[in-house]
Amino acid sequence: MPVVSQFYGIIIQMFFDENGKHHEKHIHVRYNELEAVYDLRGNILEGQIPYKKRKLVEAWISIHQEELESLWALIHEQGEFFKIDPLK
Repeated sequence: MPVVSQFYGIIIQMFFDENGKHHEKHIHVRYNELEAVYDLRGNILEGQIPYKKRKLVEAWISIHQEELESLWALIHEQGEFFKIDPLK
């Protein structure tokens, strides 16, 4: 699973899905031992991370929503990916 971005101890990843298992566009977020899954609109689908980190992730998604949509299409159509700037 490629690392799309990293900031403030948060790791953002997006699966390359070969089996058609992932239908809803989403990202995986890891912070320490905690994990969460977000849709590309910034809604948490499962898991949890601390409140302050959650707000950072939601801001990052909002800023990079178009890039995330493009990246999802690129990964699932061509198996390639690009990195997205971290939150600064």
